[in-house]
Amino acid sequence: MTYRNPHTIPRKSATFDDYTLSEIRRAAATGIYDIRGGGAKRRLPTFDDLLLLGASMSRYPLEGYREKCGTDVLIGTRFAKKPVRLDIPVTIAGMSFGSLSAQAKEALGRGATLAGTSTTSGDGGMTPEERGHSKTLVYQYLPSRYGMNPDDLRRADAIEIVVGQGAKPGGGGMLLGRKISDRVAEMRDLPKGIDQRSACRHPDWTGPDDLEIKILEIREITRWEKPIYLKIGASRPYYDAALAVKTGADVIVLDGMQGGTAATQECFIEHVGIPLLSAIRPAVQALQDLGMHRKVQLIVSGGIRSGADVAKALALGADAVAIGTAALVALGDNDPHFEDEYQALGTTAGAYDDWHEGRDPAGITTQDPKLAERLDPVLAGRRLANYLKVMTLEAQTLARACGKNHLHNLEPEDLVALTIEAAAMARVPLAGTDWVPGQRF
Repeated sequence: MTYRNPHTIPRKSATFDDYTLSEIRRAAATGIYDIRGGGAKRRLPTFDDLLLLGASMSRYPLEGYREKCGTDVLIGTRFAKKPVRLDIPVTIAGMSFGSLSAQAKEALGRGATLAGTSTTSGDGGMTPEERGHSKTLVYQYLPSRYGMNPDDLRRADAIEIVVGQGAKPGGGGMLLGRKISDRVAEMRDLPKGIDQRSACRHPDWTGPDDLEIKILEIREITRWEKPIYLKIGASRPYYDAALAVKTGADVIVLDGMQGGTAATQECFIEHVGIPLLSAIRPAVQALQDLGMHRKVQLIVSGGIRSGADVAKALALGADAVAIGTAALVALGDNDPHFEDEYQALGTTAGAYDDWHEGRDPAGITTQDPKLAERLDPVLAGRRLANYLKVMTLEAQTLARACGKNHLHNLEPEDLVALTIEAAAMARVPLAGTDWVPGQRF
């Protein structure tokens, strides 16, 4: 007979929590690892762990209704004949047609144009809808080369060579066959309905010396007009940023592990890469050591959500930020309006991440014509533009409070950290002290 004290409360393991137990059972039942979209879901240090130091006696604030706070940014000034001029320092990250519906890609272009910023093509080529509605379009050049052709390189306003992605640095992407429609198959020159796997590295270069030659080839193709971005997943940001400068890139795009993906292994998303908060200062340090800070622009991404995040990222030394998941939410992704349908898919609004399955009720991460038709690209574009406007206004409000007449005048001295971890990662003092963990005096 088993005796249990009725006054004892059953205690679950912190190591083997409910989610971990469910994953063990799922793996045991299926024999396959889990694939999903989105970014890391574990608790990570974020910009919420930093605070801005508003003006008081030692700083003079700016009046929001009478004094300007600039938001414009010039991208690609190192070598390109035609740098990219943006009204705001918030851009749209690369998300492919195939992963997203044509309506979603059009909506991203419309919203970015209304807000005065750029959008990015993603893997699989450039759609007419996206090019037609994007005043400024960055064309991604990925290891897969799906849909790549020189004409589209010339039609773009900038070229982004993707070396790595924050959700999966060192890994390639995947697009399941159920999302390979006739149009997607034609654009990627691959069979319809067959799973497509993107390589984890480019086939025609193996290091920075080779990449320097490749960048020169692209410059020749585009008549030295287009800025060349180099996108890296955050893992060794100091050395990767330094090598990016060596290759001759105009712009570095640094993507932290909170950055999303359409589909990859759960174990990859949660256990590879480093948080964006820990990656910015080493990358900035590399640029400063080489005398290239602000000459080679730094765009950061991975979990950017608000104008406060924008202001803090720029204070740490970035020139601009890019958003992906947040942009999809602005379009209508994970909207509680579709809760009944999310429930039918075995999930809930706010947790839906099976983007690779192509059954998105919001019509965003799907190639199902009936689902895709649910998304009105005009209305969704306006929603995105509204969101970008709010982010910009929030960042301006915070910059003015710090006495800055341009967002790029924010600096690390305007920040303190709430936790020792955030202070060490961002290399700013712990609030109430002058102590920066790990810094020698």
